[in-house]
Amino acid sequence: MYIINKTNDLFKKIQLFKKKQKIIGLVPTMGNLHEGHIKLILLAKKYVDIVIVSIFINPMQFENISDFKKYPQTFLNDCSILKNIKIDVIFAPKISEIYPNGTKMHTYIEEPKLSNIIEGKSRPGHFIGVTTIISKLFNLIQPNFAFFGEKDYQQLLIIKTFVQELNYQIKIISLPTIRLKNGLAFSSRNRYLNEVELQKAPFLYKVIKKTADIIIKNNGDKLDKTIDLAKKYLIKKGFIIDIFNVYNSKKLSFFSKENKKNIILASVWLGNTRLVDNKKFILLN
Repeated sequence: MYIINKTNDLFKKIQLFKKKQKIIGLVPTMGNLHEGHIKLILLAKKYVDIVIVSIFINPMQFENISDFKKYPQTFLNDCSILKNIKIDVIFAPKISEIYPNGTKMHTYIEEPKLSNIIEGKSRPGHFIGVTTIISKLFNLIQPNFAFFGEKDYQQLLIIKTFVQELNYQIKIISLPTIRLKNGLAFSSRNRYLNEVELQKAPFLYKVIKKTADIIIKNNGDKLDKTIDLAKKYLIKKGFIIDIFNVYNSKKLSFFSKENKKNIILASVWLGNTRLVDNKKFILLN
């Protein structure tokens, strides 16, 4: 396993892989690896010859500097995990390597249709930071495949969109959300939760699942009432709701009975921790 910090060294390694006609896969992360990351990496190993995992806490996607500063840094433990599952390369650059002149005046990539709605509306500039760092990683690593989880569903659609529109010859592979037995989605932010909050957190997905079941049963009727009841239940449990609604799963437009493929997107606060989750469902009639 190689650990690379410099873009020039990465370029040389990539050229060597390309010369040997190796198929390259990228798994972008911000470190603090958990079971969801591991499943994603194991999936990547089935598709490619060379798995590259990036570890970079990207300041451009944080709208709050304090949130950026407190993001968990577990590099040595991450390296141990990645060595055990036998990945090929860790790319772990410093901020100055990626943004030598800082982030404020840095050229950026913006997908305009999906980046400023739903979570993008609540977190202005967040998705610009995401698409900019992902495009930089794509340019540096030139992967044949890139792998993303479906927990951050809006982010996934944005990445798929800009890959298509900017003509990247990269196949995006997604993996359904990996969960604990109690239903809580694995997330690097779960470590912010205290013991009481960890007991409450699984209720989010339970409510999402129940809401989807009711919408299917009602064939989309009484939607506003169903969503309102779900929100009231979450509030009663101690959640502060930012987003909880139903959208078309392809375009993220608001729910319509004509659209059979839908998704519930939720973004809530539990204490000082933001939790994001979702569930896709299909209207049968």
